[in-house]
Amino acid sequence: MAKTSPAEFMREVRREVSKVTWPTRKETTVSTAMVFVMVTLAALFFLLVDQIISFGIRLILGIGG
Repeated sequence: MAKTSPAEFMREVRREVSKVTWPTRKETTVSTAMVFVMVTLAALFFLLVDQIISFGIRLILGIGG
């Protein structure tokens, strides 16, 4: 494998970075909001499932009367 000089490496990095399509501020904001919404929905779903399973186990074992 041929070694690349640091200057050539930086030129290649700049060339590759210029090819990247960066998201706009609006796209980033919408994506971030969607992540927060999905995390909240997932947390609520798992809270509900956990409560149902907990209730079922307490019912079966007769704990917490």
